[in-house]
Amino acid sequence: MRHNATPETRSVRLLRVGEQVRHVLSEILMRGDVHDPVLASHSVSVTEVRMSPDLRHATVFVKPLLGSDEKDVIDALKRNVKYLRGEVARRVNLKFSAQLKFLPDESFDEASHIDAILRRPEVARDLDAGEE
Repeated sequence: MRHNATPETRSVRLLRVGEQVRHVLSEILMRGDVHDPVLASHSVSVTEVRMSPDLRHATVFVKPLLGSDEKDVIDALKRNVKYLRGEVARRVNLKFSAQLKFLPDESFDEASHIDAILRRPEVARDLDAGEE
């Protein structure tokens, strides 16, 4: 990266590279390229990849379809991290191969929780009163 890059161009680059890594991992998991019984029996969605500023670390947020066996899926991804890292390095043109860290994506659970709170009768009543 150029030393005269602005924070805005650096953040755009981080987002772009993160999206490339997300796309590569999604494709690998969708095609079943990883030979692991847990990953073969689960559809896994790669929801987001956050790159560190030096592009050496990638935090990968995943969600198994229907949210089932999340811990088993994360463990399977961790077992196969060497293969996945090699494939990402081969398909995404970076100076260094990023370390991959897999975490469950909690954003869906948080959104459901917030939605449930907003649907409570007492909260809905207060929200309706504010619109009048």
